[in-house]
Amino acid sequence: MDIGVVAAFIGGTLALLSPCSALLLPAYFGTVVGSGARLVVHSLVFFVGMVAVLVPLGLGVGALAQLFNEYRTPMIIVAAIVLIVLGVLQIFGLGFDVARWVPGSDAVHERTSMATGLVKSLLLGLTSGLAGACAGPILGSVLTLAATSGSAWMSGLMMAVYGAGMVVPLFVIAVLWQRLGTRGRGVLRGRTFTVAGREFHVVSVITGVLMIAVGVLFWTTNGLVTAPQLVPLETQMWLQTQAAALSDVWIDIIVIVAVALLLLWWWFAREKAREQEDQKARQGSD
Repeated sequence: MDIGVVAAFIGGTLALLSPCSALLLPAYFGTVVGSGARLVVHSLVFFVGMVAVLVPLGLGVGALAQLFNEYRTPMIIVAAIVLIVLGVLQIFGLGFDVARWVPGSDAVHERTSMATGLVKSLLLGLTSGLAGACAGPILGSVLTLAATSGSAWMSGLMMAVYGAGMVVPLFVIAVLWQRLGTRGRGVLRGRTFTVAGREFHVVSVITGVLMIAVGVLFWTTNGLVTAPQLVPLETQMWLQTQAAALSDVWIDIIVIVAVALLLLWWWFAREKAREQEDQKARQGSD
């Protein structure tokens, strides 16, 4: 598993939890009102909108960086410095809004406010991937890693994973929002603390420190080339062997059917529990 891909997913999650991205939650919830299939469909459309912006951006950055492959060492040094600088900016909350640099972004924002249904989810996804001053340094860091991935396709994949890092937690939060309670929602918003008269946000500080750490790791490992693998080679070989043993088409069918049945059982149990809660609530009101 590539460390850059993992960093991209974590970056998306931290971008979602950054202070200014809290404004995204009401807009997202406003488009996915409901539950079950409606929530899934709107979340998928939201992700498609986000990917439609992020992946071409990643492909372009990766293709441009390939032109300078012969200058890999200077690129790694510059990328590491950029990551460290962006990490410092993130710690001090000195962000920037990438969406302001995209032509027509204001028009898309206006259309989003007027749209409804799936169109609103799509437009919200188009604007959410780049929007947010707090998320600017994080997006810049992921783009920096993508530019040095050595492949335009890998760069595009990393941006898609970055988008997934935002959408997956957002979907989970939407599902569990009512159960989180006031305390749980407060934890998601994060806390602030003051040092030498300056206010810092916990999520921004953690994110900035991680970005600086990735920058240092990037510099000291020749662009993550010599970085230790997250999954040892022996484990990878074992997993490949097991996957080959399970490649029989009948095993695949059995697994798919079993997973589908489990999902249906979970869905039925969840809906039944919700009906019982609604019934109790009606009886209590009577």
